[in-house]
Amino acid sequence: TPTCLPAKRIKAVLEDVRSGFKLLPGCEVTVEANPGTVDLDGLLELKAAGVNRLSIGVQSFQDSLLQTLGRIHSAGEAVKAVRLAREAGFSNLNLDLIFGIPGQTIDDWRETLAIAVDLAPEHIAAYGLQIEKGTPLERAVARGELETCPEETELSMFLAAIDYLPTHAYKHYEISNFARPGRE
Repeated sequence: TPTCLPAKRIKAVLEDVRSGFKLLPGCEVTVEANPGTVDLDGLLELKAAGVNRLSIGVQSFQDSLLQTLGRIHSAGEAVKAVRLAREAGFSNLNLDLIFGIPGQTIDDWRETLAIAVDLAPEHIAAYGLQIEKGTPLERAVARGELETCPEETELSMFLAAIDYLPTHAYKHYEISNFARPGRE
């Protein structure tokens, strides 16, 4: 995730991009952010560098599920990251969420969706978990320490997002993506 780098390094990359390419006025400049690696000063620096959209890798609002995924942030830190992004002046936020996490229930997922909607991002990406080869999560599943989410439960979670988010002004415009009008 880019925000593991200091904001000044990201700023230098963006300056290099601008020196080599003509960017159209108002073009979207997005940086992905891990809630565990952002602070107000860094977000202010990203905003000043021309970043105008932040995609925050929340994944879940349940600490136990974040631990299962090996994430370095807590649910509280994810909420704080969204609030800090708004304080820094970001008016275009995406929250990345994951369903189908080992041990996740449909109620967990519904709670994550509700908290995400309460935070009012302009965009929500709801991804089904992909267990990548060579990761600690894949090894834990292979050892039988964790059970993958049943396919029926994962489908129910996906359908819950499709049903819930549009009732809160998020248009389902692509398989995993939901946006407020004009933010697709």
